[in-house]
Amino acid sequence: MKMARSWEALQDKRFRAFFIARTTSMIGTSMAPVALAFAVLHVDERAAALGQVMAARMVAMVVFLMVGGVIADRMSRRTLIQVSHTLTALTQGIVAWLVISGHATIPLIIAIEAVNGAVSAFSMPAMQGLVPQLVEPRLLQQADALMSFARNGTMIIGPVLAGVVVAGPGPGWALAVDACTYVLAILALSRIALPAAVRRGSSMVADLRDGWTEFTRRDWLWIIVVVFGFLNAIHIGAWMVIGPYIAKTDPDLGVHGWSLVLSAEAVGAVLMTVVLMRLDLRRPLRAGMLGIALLSLPILVLGLDPRTVVLMPLAFVAGAGAQVFSTGWSVALMENVPEHALSRVSSYDMLGSYVAIPIGTTVFGWLAAVADPRTILVVTAVTYGVVSLATLLVPGIRHLRRATIVAAQQDSPVG
Repeated sequence: MKMARSWEALQDKRFRAFFIARTTSMIGTSMAPVALAFAVLHVDERAAALGQVMAARMVAMVVFLMVGGVIADRMSRRTLIQVSHTLTALTQGIVAWLVISGHATIPLIIAIEAVNGAVSAFSMPAMQGLVPQLVEPRLLQQADALMSFARNGTMIIGPVLAGVVVAGPGPGWALAVDACTYVLAILALSRIALPAAVRRGSSMVADLRDGWTEFTRRDWLWIIVVVFGFLNAIHIGAWMVIGPYIAKTDPDLGVHGWSLVLSAEAVGAVLMTVVLMRLDLRRPLRAGMLGIALLSLPILVLGLDPRTVVLMPLAFVAGAGAQVFSTGWSVALMENVPEHALSRVSSYDMLGSYVAIPIGTTVFGWLAAVADPRTILVVTAVTYGVVSLATLLVPGIRHLRRATIVAAQQDSPVG
C-alpha cells in the first residue's frame, strides 16, 4: 500500500470533519484527568476526595451506558454527540468557574462530574456507531487506526499541556481550556451531513432486548467482553495501582522512571497506529488477542526486575500490542454487527469491560497491603497472559476474518 493510501479515509469530507472534531475534543479529554485531579486537590488535599470524584463519574457512566446505547441507535448519532459535547462543555466550564472563583466544594464537583460521566455514556456508543456511516467498509481499519493515532497522540500531548496551564494560571483555567475544546468539536461536527435516523416504534426495553440478542448470538463477541471484564480489572489493579507504589519505593525505577515507562507505552501505541494504516489485519481477533497478551510482559518484569531500562522497551511493545487489539476489535464490531444495533452492542461491550475496574483497583490496593506486591505482580502477569491466549481456543475468535478481504477473494476470478 502506498503512503498516500494510508490517509485515504481522510479524503472523505465527512470523516475528515469527524476526525478534526474528535481530535479536538480528545485534547481536552486528555487534559481533564490532570486538570481535574489538581482542581480537586486545590479544594481538598485529601486523596479520598479525589477518589470520590473519580468514582462518581465512573459509576454514573456505567449506570447510563445501556440507555446511551439505545438512544444512539434511535436518533442521529451526530446530533447526539453534539448535545453530549454541549453538556460536557457546560459541566467542565462550571467546574472551571467554581475553582477559579473560589466557590468550589467537593460535593458540588462530585455532582457535576457525575453528570459528566452520565453524558459520556451517551457519546461513546454514538461515536462507535458513527464511523461506519462515514467511510467505506474497506477503509474501516484505516479509519479506526487514524482515530487511534489521534487519541494516543493527544494522550502524550494533553497531560503536558494541562501541566503547563496548572502550573501557570491554575487548574481551573486548565478545565476551562478543556471545555473550549468541546465547543470547537461541536462546530466541526456541524459539517457532517447524514441521512435522517430511522424512527422505530419499539419500546426501550424491546430495543435493549434486541441489542442483547445481537450481542449474545456471536460467541467471539460476548466471550471477549467477559474475558476483558476480568483482564481490565487485574491490569488496571496491577499496572496503575501497584505500579506507582513500586515506582515510589524502588530506587531503580522511581517516579521519573515510571513516567518514562508510561510514555514508552504510549509511543508504542502511536507508532503501531501508523503501521495499521497500511497493514491489513486479516484475522483481527487472532492478532488482537496475541497483541493484548503482550501486556503481561511489563507486569511480569515490574515484579521481577523493576528497572527503567528494562521496562521501557517492554512497555513499548505492550503499547503496540494493545493497539493491535483495539483496532482489530473495533473493525470486528463494525464489520459484523448490523449498523442499526452497533451502538447498543457497543454499550454492552463497554459495560462488561468497565464494570469490574473499580473492583480491581480496590482489591489490588488491599492485596498490596497484606502481601508482597512483587509476588502479586508475577502471579497477575502469568494469569493475564494465560487467560488472553486461552481465548484463541475459541474457533470464532481464532478464525474470524476481515469481511472485506473475504468478499474480495470471492469476487476475484479463479486462475
